[in-house]
Amino acid sequence: MEKERRKRRASSEMPPPMGCKRRSPESVLMKRADSPVPSCVSLKSDRSIPHPPNFSEGPFPTDQRDQVEECSSDPHDKPGLSSISKDELKNCVSYLDQNYPECSEPQLEEDNDPNTLYILRTMEQNDLADVPEKRLMLQYQQEIKYKLKKQFECVFEGKAKEGQPTLLSEIYTELYITEGGTGAVNDEHEVRQIETASKKRQTEDTTVKCNDIFKPLCGRETTIRTVLTKGVAGIGKTVSVQKFILDWAEGKANQDVHFIFALPFRVLNLIKDEYSLIELLHRFVPELKSLESTELFRYKVLFIFDGLDECRLPLDFQNNESWFDVTKKMSLDVLLTNLIKGNLLPSALLWITSRPAAANQIPPECLHQVTEIRGFSDAQKEEYFRRRFSDQSLASRIITHVKSSRSLFIMCHIPVFCWISATVLERLFSETDRGKIPRTLTEMYTHFLIFQTTLKNGKYMKNYETKLNEYSKKFLLKLGKLAFDNLEKGNLIFYEQDLTENAIDVTEAAVYSGVCTEVFKEEYGLYQEKVYCFVHLTIQEYLAALYVFLSKRSAKLLKTAVDQALKSKNGHLDLYLRFLLGLSTDSSQTLLQRLPGKTKTRSHNIEETAKYIKDKIHGNLSPERTINLFHCLIELGDNSLVEEVQRYLNSGSLSAEDLSPAQYSALAFVMLMSDEELDVFDMKKFIRSDKEHWRLLPVVKNSRTAL
Repeated sequence: MEKERRKRRASSEMPPPMGCKRRSPESVLMKRADSPVPSCVSLKSDRSIPHPPNFSEGPFPTDQRDQVEECSSDPHDKPGLSSISKDELKNCVSYLDQNYPECSEPQLEEDNDPNTLYILRTMEQNDLADVPEKRLMLQYQQEIKYKLKKQFECVFEGKAKEGQPTLLSEIYTELYITEGGTGAVNDEHEVRQIETASKKRQTEDTTVKCNDIFKPLCGRETTIRTVLTKGVAGIGKTVSVQKFILDWAEGKANQDVHFIFALPFRVLNLIKDEYSLIELLHRFVPELKSLESTELFRYKVLFIFDGLDECRLPLDFQNNESWFDVTKKMSLDVLLTNLIKGNLLPSALLWITSRPAAANQIPPECLHQVTEIRGFSDAQKEEYFRRRFSDQSLASRIITHVKSSRSLFIMCHIPVFCWISATVLERLFSETDRGKIPRTLTEMYTHFLIFQTTLKNGKYMKNYETKLNEYSKKFLLKLGKLAFDNLEKGNLIFYEQDLTENAIDVTEAAVYSGVCTEVFKEEYGLYQEKVYCFVHLTIQEYLAALYVFLSKRSAKLLKTAVDQALKSKNGHLDLYLRFLLGLSTDSSQTLLQRLPGKTKTRSHNIEETAKYIKDKIHGNLSPERTINLFHCLIELGDNSLVEEVQRYLNSGSLSAEDLSPAQYSALAFVMLMSDEELDVFDMKKFIRSDKEHWRLLPVVKNSRTAL
């Protein structure tokens, strides 16, 4: 009798189940004899229930353990298990549905108190705990998917995030992604890498679909944890990440992954304090704060680190100490190196994207698969233009023009360059008096810049035009100085301090100049911190060249620039040199007169500069530097060496004895720039002596077979 009274007294003091609202002050009697609801758990009152500890803290608190033990009918049973069967707990759920409708499934999904999960797991009812825990996980997952879908469903294609966005699904063109070999560094300038890639036989590549990057290639059965994806600036790395996340958020692919965390390096650069891994995730995804770390990491998670080349952390894999606890604070550098090495959360998937020059920051032993994004194939270039324009006649005219210039067509491997070309050519083809259509890179970028700087905000009247023009010019020169000063440092991302040092007020400039909208843009990082960047590396290189051309007073300016570029080991000044030389031509200077603020230009001796470059080509330069000098000659409008070799080839009377060293290099350039794939290259037809064979090595690299 005393035992029965104790049961009734305990049950009368029991509060509504966790997460439910009390319906009335009346007690809920739970009699074992005539009720399907078990009477074994007495929690006394809600004031007596302590907050459950973290899952890592071990067993039940003593007072709760005593209450559970009191319910055990056999002292030899495990505490709390003998009198609580699975059927009884299921009956408890049924009882709550009938008597506490506010605690039914929708309400539980809204409140989802982790206390319930803790109690069930402590009582070793893991299979029952899995049900509400899975429900909780799905709720968080849906919230994150909704958030990511909103974040990534639109693309701004070079534009700042303003105006009318375009759905990614409407313009997305599948990119050409291949197995990328190792994470070794490529020291060539990125445009040179594009030119080289354009000659590779795509039929021999092992291709990878964006959504399949974690699947083993070629029937391999190795487990893939960490993937590195390489690609030059503007080739589509970030868009690929965006498409991968969007497809996951929309339930179209990779649904075996429970959570995706996008942590771009440009945002991680802003973090100065120490964090544990779980705290870092809470900062990026506040919705997960109520989910304990040990719960979260029971699921399959994917970390995406976009833009390794933008990372300003040392990433000292060799000297950083090893950490294994996801709850312990550490510097961000230590946290990332241990996560990548697999010390922290070895079950997680990692996807890292990088420009080729920075890829070797990750030790090869930490990588399980390397892929390379090579941009658009020739067919995909055409598809891009046809998808971008509803007027297919206009699309066809643009495609025809781009194909007519081999250098432009090669550059269209880069999606951002396709956008620049489309922006310029759409306007020029629609104008009655369109003038000269650009055929060189410099002309294309000059037209693009003119178009951007002449964009005016409609609310300003014409009497403000002089002020607008003068401000646009000043801002353009400041922007060019920022571009030039950071080009050699390799900086693509800028912060408030970088802008302040160059006296740039982006807020004011955004009002006056169209340059801010599509050439130099601001983005919002974590907690709305601003980061700034040029839309593409080539735009930074062009503006750096424009700044030097307009502001430096030197009779030997062009020759000095040639010498500086040739000293570069990785060719990081190659394209800058092409632009600088291209700006010195008469056609470019005529175009520059259309820039705002009455831009003054000066004449240069083009013939003298061209002769200086040809003398350099005769020397013992690397094949990569030599090939770039031929591009420089094209920008200057001097095609004499190329035309000489082309005549030899067309006549069929090419003799090795007839070729000078410079013509050997010209032969390599002609073959590389040809739009035909080279199946077999017989070097014996061309090599006069072992001295000159190195000049043809670029052709050998890009031939299917070399004899």
